[in-house]
Amino acid sequence: MASADEELRRMAELEALAEKAYDEMYETRYPAGLYSDLKDYFALAIGAAERAGRPDEAARLTRRLDHCREVYRKQFSGF
Repeated sequence: MASADEELRRMAELEALAEKAYDEMYETRYPAGLYSDLKDYFALAIGAAERAGRPDEAARLTRRLDHCREVYRKQFSGF
């Protein structure tokens, strides 16, 4: 089992990957795959924050994921 510090490092890595996928959505003709990646990365980061005992970080990441979903729906999927 990973320590809280290891989980927080993993959370930061996963958040960075999610943000990279978010940025790259604007660079491609087919953003759906990157959107799927960012959702997965955020979900894993949220889990790492929870395992580290950081509900505040989990809540922050959940809000960011919700924002990314809203942006994707408005800008890329036509909903």
